[in-house]
Amino acid sequence: MTSLTEPASAAPDAVQAGPLVELRDVTRSFPGPPEVQALKGATLSIAPGDYLSIVGPSGSGKSTMLNILGLLDRPSVGEYRLAGSLTGDLSDDERAAVRARFIGFVFQSFHLLPRRSVLDNVLMPMLYSGVPRRERESRAQDALQRVGLGHRVDFLPNSLSGGERQRVAVARAVVSGPRLLLADEPTGNLDQRTSGEVMSLFEELNDDGLTLVVITHDDGVARRARRCIRIADGRLSEL
Repeated sequence: MTSLTEPASAAPDAVQAGPLVELRDVTRSFPGPPEVQALKGATLSIAPGDYLSIVGPSGSGKSTMLNILGLLDRPSVGEYRLAGSLTGDLSDDERAAVRARFIGFVFQSFHLLPRRSVLDNVLMPMLYSGVPRRERESRAQDALQRVGLGHRVDFLPNSLSGGERQRVAVARAVVSGPRLLLADEPTGNLDQRTSGEVMSLFEELNDDGLTLVVITHDDGVARRARRCIRIADGRLSEL
């Protein structure tokens, strides 16, 4: 099994055998008083190419789940394996390197740099993910074409509609070729029509083999996924 921390050039192109994501009895506790268990004994397996939603109300543990899956936080108890490798012993720098190579993020609030062009925003993650310099601009251009914004490369984010800004965020998330895309309330700031367009874009990416996890409070968005996990009071149940 190739280590998560090996250079990208060392990773084989072979199809992943076994789960891409595996949580085993993961609990995340926060000290009190009283102590709060945001996740309670969570066990979850996600295969390469899967399309999964995690749905629940505010305070149910969705954000904690996102932070664990995205290597932004660590379980208090239990194991998290990514691509078959344990993540618990990785240093903070190693976790950052794995995030840059393996995981793409899309957030409700876009998190685009307002004074940088659309193209510059999409170029940014490749500074940290090991993409060779000579490939970066062409990959960014291709990603923007893929999301239908090839004609907006020189625009600033604030001149775009909400749907266009979210498409830029999607292009930025996938430009480095991640294996896992985590979308956190990706339609929360969009109207119904634009939400449908953004979800269709995610589903096209999933059809091409990208593993997709959508974290949402919206049952309509959640039902679009092939698998739906409900989270309530920190516990997971598959619907």
